This record gives sequence, structure tokens and C-alpha cells, in this order.
Amino acid sequence: MAVDIQNLFNTEIPAALAKNPDAAKEIGAKYQFTVTGEGGGEWFIDLTPSGPKSEAGNPGGADCSLEISSEDFQKLYENPDANGMTLYFGGKLKVKGNQVLAMKLKKLFALK
Repeated sequence: MAVDIQNLFNTEIPAALAKNPDAAKEIGAKYQFTVTGEGGGEWFIDLTPSGPKSEAGNPGGADCSLEISSEDFQKLYENPDANGMTLYFGGKLKVKGNQVLAMKLKKLFALK
């Protein structure tokens, strides 16, 4: 089932961060997501002790930035273990900054 990317980043993730702030802070990084294509956008997610928070836009200061098309984000969200590396090595998931932090994102999506 396709995920509504706008709803995920604008509603579901902020609600999960508010519900589980301590678990979110354990991730300990700031992420910038850029999802291109239909239903995409830009979001900044702060999972450090000064957070947690999620907001639209790109204020800068991310430890790890990810860029992916909305179509490929669907694949990543549905099965991050199987599809994450395939998308990355296929050049469809671009990661800048601390690439090890990208591996921690599964914890963020598990907070819901």
C-alpha cells in the first residue's frame, strides 16, 4: 500500500516524535529529506537532545541528507532492509554527510 509522503512527514512523524521523544533522541542526529516528484517535498528532522522535531523546509545543519524520488521512497518505506542498499548503490538514493546515520532511519519509521 502506498504511503502518503506529505501525511507521513507533516503529521505521522511529528506525532510519533511527540509520543516517543526519548526514543527519538536516542537516534541522535539531524536529517534532511528531499523527496522529488509527485507528493514530495523537503523536511528537516531533529532527533538530537535539543529536539525532537520535524518541520517542512531546509534550514541547513543536517548531519545526514537524503534525496530520493517519491516513487523510490515508496520502495524504501515498504522494505528498508531489502531496498535501501539497492536504491543507494543504484544511485537512486543519494546520501550526503554521515552515511552511517542513514542506517539509523529504520528506528525513526519504527516509532509510529
